[in-house]
Amino acid sequence: MKFIDPHVHMTSRTTDDYEAMSKAGIVALIEPAFWLGQPRTEVGSFKDYYSSIVGWEPFRSSQFGIKHYCTIGLNSKEANNVPLAEKVMELLPLYALKDNVVAIGEIGYDDQTEAEDRFFRAQIELAKEVGLPIMIHTPHRDKKKGTLKSMDVLEEHGMDPKMVVIDHNNEETAKEVLDRGYWAAFTIYPRTKMGSERMVEVVKTYGSERIIVDSSADWGVSDPLAVPKTAKLMLENGISKEDVHLTTYKNALTAYSQSGNMKESDWDSGVSYDQSVLYGGNSVLRGQNPKKGSSSDFIEN
Repeated sequence: MKFIDPHVHMTSRTTDDYEAMSKAGIVALIEPAFWLGQPRTEVGSFKDYYSSIVGWEPFRSSQFGIKHYCTIGLNSKEANNVPLAEKVMELLPLYALKDNVVAIGEIGYDDQTEAEDRFFRAQIELAKEVGLPIMIHTPHRDKKKGTLKSMDVLEEHGMDPKMVVIDHNNEETAKEVLDRGYWAAFTIYPRTKMGSERMVEVVKTYGSERIIVDSSADWGVSDPLAVPKTAKLMLENGISKEDVHLTTYKNALTAYSQSGNMKESDWDSGVSYDQSVLYGGNSVLRGQNPKKGSSSDFIEN
């Protein structure tokens, strides 16, 4: 089977992770803009970060036969530094229309402050202006309240639910998100958020319509193979191959292809790679012999 991981922070992962993901059947991924684990203090830090996820990371990913996309946004956690956030908002339009950008995100609420609300609303309007979907970050605290508030605000701004992926759902939020017509994404973490076993039960309860599985793997304890591992567990628990295909591949493609920048043809015949190619004079290799071929070379049968 082929998989898409539509939420994974590869800037904090290694080339070993890229290789393992390719071998496991991940053919495409989406890297959402997020925070670094500590606050950025200068607008230039955002500029360099956005440049890396539209430049260096797509190159690094391609060297292992995986098609890389990203989302651009001001993370809710960093929206509370208002003077800096205002400067970042001036940057976003410069990156929002890059070729591999498939959404504005991840945006929404963290502590659900006035500043977060202000910049959430501004970025909804940016998404509407540039015609991109939105990826929503739901808060880790007061999740249900924050999720409901996010949907209320999106509707105030006239955002079509079909253009919005609401992520980090759990059993408490799933029904409301689906009932209101949004894409419902679930982050699979080893011990927090949604585990693979819980994800199996969610799919058994709600089916596969508008449900998306992702890893959200980052600099913390997380698993960049969470999507294929969850797919395997679904199959072992009697969920149909079609439902697994929808939740771990097709639904993400349908949601984010609305950007016009994500197409199955980008990888369907294999992503060609040439590890002798450099990016800005840099290689992903450290003394190894460069390889050349297609993504199919990595996939384990």
